[in-house]
Parts: sequence; C-alpha cells; structure tokens
Amino acid sequence: MNNVSPIQAVIFDWAGTIVDFGSFAPTSIFVEAFKQGFDFDINLAEAREPMGLGKWDHIQAVGQLPTVDKRWNAQFGRSMTSEDIDAIYAAFMPLQKAKVADHAEPILNAIEVVNSLKDKGIKIGSCSGYPRQVMDVLIPVAADYGYKPDYVVATDDLPQGGRPAAFMALKNVIELGATNVGACIKVDDAAPGIDEGHNAGMWTVGLLLSGNEAGLTYQEYLDAEEKTLNQAREKARVKLSKSNPHYLIDTIADFPDVIRDIEKRLLAGERP
Repeated sequence: MNNVSPIQAVIFDWAGTIVDFGSFAPTSIFVEAFKQGFDFDINLAEAREPMGLGKWDHIQAVGQLPTVDKRWNAQFGRSMTSEDIDAIYAAFMPLQKAKVADHAEPILNAIEVVNSLKDKGIKIGSCSGYPRQVMDVLIPVAADYGYKPDYVVATDDLPQGGRPAAFMALKNVIELGATNVGACIKVDDAAPGIDEGHNAGMWTVGLLLSGNEAGLTYQEYLDAEEKTLNQAREKARVKLSKSNPHYLIDTIADFPDVIRDIEKRLLAGERP
C-alpha cells in the first residue's frame, strides 16, 4: 500500500464516465418514456441536452427546450405541466430499471484506473443523476464487472436535491472521511456534474469523448478517424468549457496523468 498521495478522494459520475460509453442508457430511455407516456416524439439530441441533472429535472428541462415546447404546444395546446413530468417520470423508471444493467460495462480501462487509485490509498466516491431505484440495479452489475466504489450517492438520496448543487459531492466527502475538499477531485462527462465539483470546492475533470456530449458508441469511437474524433472533442469542449473544468481529457484512460499533475500542485501548496 503506497499511502503517499496528497489526494484524499475522487468522486466519479457513473454513466458516460465509468460505465456506459456514450451515456446511452439514460438518453434512449428518455425518448422511450416520452413516447410511452404521451405518444410524443423527442430525438436523442434533445434527450441529451440537459444531461447530468436528476431525471425529473431532466424531463422538465427537455420540456422547456424551445423545439420541444413548440411541438408540445402544437400537440396538446399547452406547455408541459408538473403532472405531465410526473407521468413521463413514472414511465421512465421501470424502463430505466429494465435497461440500465445492459449498459453497465466499464469504459476502457476504468477498473484498472480506479484500482490504481485505491492502491495509493485514495478513496473512491461516486454520484449519479440516476435515482436510487435505478442505482440499486446498476451497482451489483457494475460490481460483477469489477467496479466497486467506496460510496454511492443517488440523486434522490438527499432532500436538498442533486446537481449542480454541491450536496451529493459533499455527502461523499463526509461518508468517505475526507478532511479537505481541496484534496478531492470530481470527474464527470456533463456540465452540471462539473459545476457540482466547483460548488463543492474540488478539482474538476471533464470527459470529452466517452460521455454524453460526444454521444459516440464505443464502436463508433474505436472506428472513428481522427477528424471525426476532433469534431466530437470540439463539440464536447464547447459545452463543458462553460463550466471551466480544471482539466479536460478524452476518457478515464487519460486520468492517471491528471492525478500526477494534481498531486504535484497540491504538494506545491495549490488549491482548486
């Protein structure tokens, strides 16, 4: 056990960060839930737009997109109401629970990266925009693949709510026994999760290619020419840069370099 790292904890998002390359489990289900609940069509780009929020808030945010609101008004003669959101959320939950295990495979060498952090004595926290019912399905399947974080917070675990507020990240800090938020790192593929890290006083790392913003399947990522990857990178960079992450990397595979850099900066007395 090499317990010399000045980093105390790393808090990872789930879909698009550690599991589910391209964050497809939630997006495809949103499309399905709108269809099932109201026979209303949204596309994947619309479903992806507010990713990172808790799922009820996400549905509300999709309904407020000008393109969606216009079509909703054309179909129903009014904008989406809280009752409508409740109905779509009710359709979403069983669909998501049924599908989430199909998208539990770890991204690239996520397991090796996480285990190397554990070997350095760094605690592994995690939080998700998924509600607890969905996480209860995902956690054991991810564990079968070898991903076992020290702590998990679901978006509805806390009465204060989820991202971009700091509560889920700070709950990890408390439960993991980290004594200094400035020695913790938040890693996420969506802007609300990066904002969450900033709001919690942590170092923040955004992922460009494995997550929601690039929206590539793992196969598309493997097959892509450099030009295609650059376009996907830039698209993600534009969206994530608004949240000013300390670091932007392609995937979790590049995270060890970030760890080394943050260790140097902490030892030099820097703070996030």
